[in-house]
Amino acid sequence: MPIIESKYLGNLRCESIHLKSEQKLITDAPVDNHGKGEAFSPTDLLCCSLGTCMMTTMGIKAQNFDLDIQGLSVELEKFMSSSPRKVAKAVIRMKWTNPVSDPDLIKILKDTALNCPVALSLSDLLEQEVIFEF
Repeated sequence: MPIIESKYLGNLRCESIHLKSEQKLITDAPVDNHGKGEAFSPTDLLCCSLGTCMMTTMGIKAQNFDLDIQGLSVELEKFMSSSPRKVAKAVIRMKWTNPVSDPDLIKILKDTALNCPVALSLSDLLEQEVIFEF
């Protein structure tokens, strides 16, 4: 059973609908690849998926310790290669405004982030640089 339906709208733009929630997502080709850059590009979403998966799995793990990780955020950068055109490197800068002070718990959360499902699903050819600022 499908969970997402996507359609091409023309002019290098697509719309995807999450069928259960009916949330819509628009993608657009980036300016450096013939697009208007007016929405997330598919490769932006790849990096976004990586960062949000890291935070989500950390949140799941944090629940085991009755820990609230609100204030956790990521800044994402992507670096494209041209031949072939692909995401060559994703830089994930993770910030936490009010981290716990327990170094063992911090290590558990960092290991959880680095081993999230998206991180483990991506090719080893994609360099993942994760910077923890907490």
